[in-house]
Amino acid sequence: QVQLVESGGGLVQAGGSLKLSCAASGFSFSTYKMAWYRQAPGKEREFVAGIWSDLTTHYAPSVKGRFTISRDNTKNTVYLQMNSLKVEDTGVYYCAGIGRVDYWGQGTQVCVSF
Repeated sequence: QVQLVESGGGLVQAGGSLKLSCAASGFSFSTYKMAWYRQAPGKEREFVAGIWSDLTTHYAPSVKGRFTISRDNTKNTVYLQMNSLKVEDTGVYYCAGIGRVDYWGQGTQVCVSF
């Protein structure tokens, strides 16, 4: 059974930091592209960051320089370190495994206040 379980969301003031984790199981984690997406209230889900199996990373322009994605293949876990958070970073953050079949987590809420 495939599972992607996100954790680490919460409420933080603007300028603060959070670190999200996504624990994966049930598929060949190390061969999958892993990514974080987010969905703000009333908006479509958008790509935030991705890390491929060769450890190449990709970022949305809005988060580049503030967010860092990483993965630990020994723990089947992908992380998103978020620094200098802005109010517009508020949303539900989803972990995704992208490969032969795409998998999604249930999401974790991030709320950034003024």
